[in-house]
Amino acid sequence: MPAPVRLAQRVAELFALSRNDAEQFVRNGWVSVDGQVVEAPQHRVTGERIELDPEARLDAVEPATILLHKPAGFDAIEGPRPASALARPDARWADDPSGVRLLQRHFHRLTPLVSMDAEASGLMVLTQDGRVWRRLTEDAGQIEHEYIVEVEGEIAPYGLHRLAHGLSVDGRALPPCKVSWQNETRLRFAIKDVRDGQLRAMCAQVGLGVVSIRRLRIGRIALGKGPDGAMPPGAWRYLPAGEKF
Repeated sequence: MPAPVRLAQRVAELFALSRNDAEQFVRNGWVSVDGQVVEAPQHRVTGERIELDPEARLDAVEPATILLHKPAGFDAIEGPRPASALARPDARWADDPSGVRLLQRHFHRLTPLVSMDAEASGLMVLTQDGRVWRRLTEDAGQIEHEYIVEVEGEIAPYGLHRLAHGLSVDGRALPPCKVSWQNETRLRFAIKDVRDGQLRAMCAQVGLGVVSIRRLRIGRIALGKGPDGAMPPGAWRYLPAGEKF
């Protein structure tokens, strides 16, 4: 049996590649060992069947951004039940329209962004991309979010107007936002610079209790719909190349 060697070395030998090109092909998920994709150039091989995908390209792999439908009860940024743990290969939405090829490296060093209440559900962002991080942190106050809030109780007189203009939460005067009834029990908010607990506090000031909160959109990026409806809780999709918040 031949002595174990690095996978990248064997790929270079088998396909007459430079060591650098062989390493990039492996890292980019184009090489399989006995039918299983291996992305680690240092992986040791002996007599296994090594295959290079006929579609293999040396293009650089862009950092990934994952759009997760966070279920209620998971912590968005910090906490004992991190929603980031749901971003697993097997939880990818079957109707993901992005066309991005799934790689194991996409799940390394993902940073969760844009906080939301643990009790809330909806769109959450995890990214490896510094450009996305800067957009969603440095420009956070300029980006509109859309929420559906299910409420109970009877709204106070002029309550809808007060929700849209003039409320304060924790001593902070809130900027105007757009609020409308989606149906008899659901309010739609289009709002900027929203903070944890803010929507519940706003509703309480006009006599409404909150049953549930779901975030549908961050900037121009929505939760996503497919042939079978919206992306379900616990599933995720990639942010397609060229789409921005």
